[in-house]
Amino acid sequence: MPKGQTGDSLGTAPGRVGTTSGPRGGDLVAGLRADAVGPGGHPLGRGGCWGYSPPFAGKNRATRVIVFVTIAAMEEVEIIVAHHERATLRVGDVFLKVDTDQARADAEVAAMALAPVPTPEIRWRKPPVLALAALRGRELGRPGTPSAASSEAWAAAGAAARKLHEAPLPPSPGWNPDELAADLDRECAWLIANDALPAGLVTRNHQIAKAALRPWTPVFTHGDLQVAHVFVEGDEVTGILDWSEAAQGDALFDLAALTLAHQEHLSDVLAGYGTDVDLDALRAWWSLRSLRVVHWLIGHGFDPAPEVAVLEAQLFQY
Repeated sequence: MPKGQTGDSLGTAPGRVGTTSGPRGGDLVAGLRADAVGPGGHPLGRGGCWGYSPPFAGKNRATRVIVFVTIAAMEEVEIIVAHHERATLRVGDVFLKVDTDQARADAEVAAMALAPVPTPEIRWRKPPVLALAALRGRELGRPGTPSAASSEAWAAAGAAARKLHEAPLPPSPGWNPDELAADLDRECAWLIANDALPAGLVTRNHQIAKAALRPWTPVFTHGDLQVAHVFVEGDEVTGILDWSEAAQGDALFDLAALTLAHQEHLSDVLAGYGTDVDLDALRAWWSLRSLRVVHWLIGHGFDPAPEVAVLEAQLFQY
């Protein structure tokens, strides 16, 4: 995400963003403008205010996010994603990321500063909120939906991944193969014990996934390089979002994440990446990533259908 400097406003719409939580957690209120006071009847500027407080998905905490802007300069607010750990909203040309884990937010900002690929400009940061400028273009794709992007755009995404992987390592060590193997075992056991997926589907993909658990040379990985985090305009990558999972890791993990549920574009990505890769290990990462994320998706109120479709497709590849 192009590195930028922090500021103190949401473009031309003065306002305030904060989070509040229910009885299980203490209040988290972030005052983002001195002239925009918070909930509880305090004024938010001339013309009154508008607020929206959707409950997050998730069971661990009754958390809400509230956005206040003056009516005179109000822009449409889009909830991009929201669950009990974090939320991302779009207000005009600014993305607001609210994260309850400040260590994770710190790691994201640090990774963006190190990344040699385009990243969003940081408009300002006042924990727990990080404001990022919107990127030009549109997402490379969405999980489970055919991508309208050209083959050249997919190749550009592969080239961006290669540039990242050739950069100096970030400080976070990431997961090693032994840790991943133990986590994979736990997730597969949970999926079967809770009837989340058919046992045969889990067991076969568990076997396939083990091919990814081999020694690798660590590179700078994005950690969640899914298609929705890569923005393109024409055949150009204009930016890559969401660096909270960036760490040292296996290059093939990023390539697998980028092509997950979009296997038809693997050849385009590899053409842009520009070097030979172990295809068996990359395809094994499709199983490994999908198996590890289904539990999280269910627990956070998301539909795991794209990942389940990948697991089912894997049965016909081996």
